[in-house]
Amino acid sequence: MAGLLCYMQIAVIGAGYAEAGFLGDAENAGRLIAGCGAVLLCGGLGGVMEAACRGAKSVPGSTTVGIIPDDTGENKYVDIVIKSGMGHARNVILVKSADAVIAIGGGYGTLSEIAVALKCGKTVCGYRTWKIEGVRECLSLDEAVVNALDAPEQTEFK
Repeated sequence: MAGLLCYMQIAVIGAGYAEAGFLGDAENAGRLIAGCGAVLLCGGLGGVMEAACRGAKSVPGSTTVGIIPDDTGENKYVDIVIKSGMGHARNVILVKSADAVIAIGGGYGTLSEIAVALKCGKTVCGYRTWKIEGVRECLSLDEAVVNALDAPEQTEFK
């Protein structure tokens, strides 16, 4: 994937408090996304979000955007902070801003983001996450990133 240049915005979603394995996965995903020249979007907080941003920032010239729920708390790897003041409703802004979504692990917050993304017709690539209709299950992070970068919007779920 090295050398691929694009101007896509890929959201990485997952738990704010995650197990170490998911954090490593998220960091690798962030590195892969940034390595392809895409902007990394996330909820801007800790856990999977922070790990994805950390991975992206290991790539020179990368850009990370965090859409946070209130006025404080973004992680130190976020370049651009959007203070939504909307609590969990910021999930809608996050997925609507993304060209595609990569879900890594996650709980009910991640599930709500997946549901909004599917409802909005976004491609959702899942790695070790919820197995539900509409989520493209990926067996590797490379597969998830390639699918996200190559994904057209899909038909909205009703």
